[in-house]
Amino acid sequence: MIEKVNPCHPDKVADRIAGAIVDLAYTMQNNPRIAVEVLIGHGKCHVIMESSVVPEGEAIGAIIRRIAGDVEPDVVIVPQDSHLAGNQAEGLRCGDNGIFKGTPLTKEQKRMSRIAHDIYSRYPSDGKYILTDTRLIICQSNADSKELAKAYPGAEINPLGDWTGGTDVDTGATNRKLGSDMADSVTGGGLHGKDLSKADVSVNIYAFLKAQETGKTVELCCAIGDDMISGIPYDEIVSVAREHIRSVGGFEKFAEWGLY
Repeated sequence: MIEKVNPCHPDKVADRIAGAIVDLAYTMQNNPRIAVEVLIGHGKCHVIMESSVVPEGEAIGAIIRRIAGDVEPDVVIVPQDSHLAGNQAEGLRCGDNGIFKGTPLTKEQKRMSRIAHDIYSRYPSDGKYILTDTRLIICQSNADSKELAKAYPGAEINPLGDWTGGTDVDTGATNRKLGSDMADSVTGGGLHGKDLSKADVSVNIYAFLKAQETGKTVELCCAIGDDMISGIPYDEIVSVAREHIRSVGGFEKFAEWGLY
């Protein structure tokens, strides 16, 4: 049983904005320290970020409008806490406490991902989809329900009828759709809006990728300040996560669909 949402779901819009701001931070500093939270809806976009870099002028507003359209930005930027900043002073060390799990994707989860990507390629607007042993539920805004019914016989299409969706209908917040992004690998940490020193990003990505590689569940535990996790150097974990982010095109692109 699995749910996926597409990149135009309001929560994913918030994730994408946060990811794009992290991308911007990496153009300003090789290893920025940044954490971004976004709340968007009904013409407003609130951003609160703790950051070692401060973008100039309208850079964040331009990101918000490019991704979300004509909304009013409200941006608060503060420095990172001095204790947290000092954690990285002598090289990469674990950026937080956490328990992380990577789980191999099931055939059902992979199928759900393919269906979601296929529908989104034809209808790039707010959508959410569920697949169980007995049901395929497709809620796709601004779509021809009859055409979807032909493409997916037996599916439940837009149970309440046609709808418009988007941030004028619903609010969105960062890291609220981790089930969609991580399948059974969900634990406590959010994936989006943080730099690679944060365990929520790097260790989650590392554990997920290792689970797909080995076909076995991977579980890791870390404390803030660790330079080794289960015998693995933390900088190695960060390197694996960095390569994955690069391979998908950056933090904003990563935020579109998460890990699969």
